[in-house]
Amino acid sequence: MGSCEDVGKRIKFHNEKRVPSTKRYAPWVLVYQENFDTLSQARKKELQIKSRKSRIAVEKLIKHFKV
Repeated sequence: MGSCEDVGKRIKFHNEKRVPSTKRYAPWVLVYQENFDTLSQARKKELQIKSRKSRIAVEKLIKHFKV
């Protein structure tokens, strides 16, 4: 989960195993995406989601917003 301008490029980067913290979990599949007007709005939402620290909460979110 993270903020970026080009989602396809970011997924490709992760699937090429160029990110040390995520490379052992590749391949990655995009299951949720939201667009924001500003980076600060996007980061605020990202922190909100990550603060839940619950797989169930994240799964509920994914069910409401499909890519």
